[in-house]
Amino acid sequence: MLGGALAISSSAASAQTSQGDLSLTIYNNDQALIQDIRQIDLPGGRSRQEFPGVSAAIRPETVTLSASGTTIVEQNFDYDLLSPAALMAKAVGQTVTVVRTNPATGAETIETAQILAINQGTLMRIGNRIETLENYGARVVFADLPKTLRASPTLSVTLETKAGGMRPVTLNYLSRGLGWKADYVALFDEKSGKLDMQGWITLTNNSGSSFPGARVYLVAGSPGPNPNDPNRYNNNYGYDQRVSGNRPGTESARRERLGDFYVYPLADRTTVAAAQQKQASFLDVTGASAAKGYFFRNDWLGKLDEPVSFSTVLRFSNTAAAGGLGDALPAGTVRVYMRDARGQPQFIGENRIDHTPMGSQVAIKTGEAFDVKVLPMVEKRDRITTDEWEQTSRYRIRINGGTYIEVQRDDTKTYYRTSMAYRITNARPEPVTVEVVQNGLDDGRWHETRVPFESTPGEQRSLDERAWLVTVPASGETTLKAQFDTRY
Repeated sequence: MLGGALAISSSAASAQTSQGDLSLTIYNNDQALIQDIRQIDLPGGRSRQEFPGVSAAIRPETVTLSASGTTIVEQNFDYDLLSPAALMAKAVGQTVTVVRTNPATGAETIETAQILAINQGTLMRIGNRIETLENYGARVVFADLPKTLRASPTLSVTLETKAGGMRPVTLNYLSRGLGWKADYVALFDEKSGKLDMQGWITLTNNSGSSFPGARVYLVAGSPGPNPNDPNRYNNNYGYDQRVSGNRPGTESARRERLGDFYVYPLADRTTVAAAQQKQASFLDVTGASAAKGYFFRNDWLGKLDEPVSFSTVLRFSNTAAAGGLGDALPAGTVRVYMRDARGQPQFIGENRIDHTPMGSQVAIKTGEAFDVKVLPMVEKRDRITTDEWEQTSRYRIRINGGTYIEVQRDDTKTYYRTSMAYRITNARPEPVTVEVVQNGLDDGRWHETRVPFESTPGEQRSLDERAWLVTVPASGETTLKAQFDTRY
């Protein structure tokens, strides 16, 4: 829109104040509380004070201002920022100076012009002719700056002060555009069953403003509605692959609390610059206990034509006891590495964890096993007679307030016996123990599922799920079989 340099002559007053003593409390849901304490010489009576440098993503309705002997009369947030395009837009209908330079001689031609419009280009009147502003050696000189344009986002507040004088003025407000997350780097040694874990805080500032020398407090939690996606697990082939083994802990972490949240303060003041990503370490543990496992969950009546891989699962704990990570874990992504034959760490998978209280058992899926596979099959499904189940129900009832009598009722019910087989193959040079879970045994209405046969003893973990731990020989296979009697 504009060619060449932009020359500005301004008579606007400079800002009276700048950012002061800053504190940022940043949450996990694109929200931060900003406290800005500025030393200001307030005149007595009514005055208009400007606070430049506030967040461009400020939520003006959340602003509070406190100063001794002072009350707020009115406040405005000016976010129309100074730029060449904004300056030209404000100049429509105004008179400016256009300076052109002859590229051959370097001579300048100065003319007065009126800006008519800036629709898909700049249209202006110069004398008796109408011209467009081309991008060849031309620049526009403005006599002044519009009062509504600001060099930075500015909060303007009208104050009523009882007695003038220098005093601290505390500005508090909520802002969007500031956030943080936790990232974990885990180095797993399968042979020793040990895990080294490094935790990193990644802080991002997309608020459009910088905050120099701020105290920063990171809160592990999301006040208000939770924006996290509950569907955070990976699925394979339509099968629910959420792994088992996650159990919340009951130990209290040695962390500062804020209500029901944990606070992770940065050790030193830091500058949180606009459009910046900053990292700081908050966890560094070596030699924690960990183990690898294999997991598969089968849907009700689930069967496949081709085998699928077991999920590879990493299990560890953040208990304070020996072998645990010993700290509460903010929600984030755990990236897992293992050393190859040359001793070099190699990436083997990643997954998210929720906010995890200390003392928890954690299980995350890191990938899919290349050599360990399963083929679920429905071998047979029969309708069975009611004499194998409850056939008669007896009740004690009272008719018309009389004595109790016993009533017998014969029930006719339909039941099904489903014979399942899970063929498990292991191409690894050592035996493996896999976990197989059959899901969907009860839809919440019947509470009558039975297991008349299973080739390996299993564990009924809920009305809906039964699990088995099956050992598969090295370079071999085995078949788990089970029968389920259900109402559907």
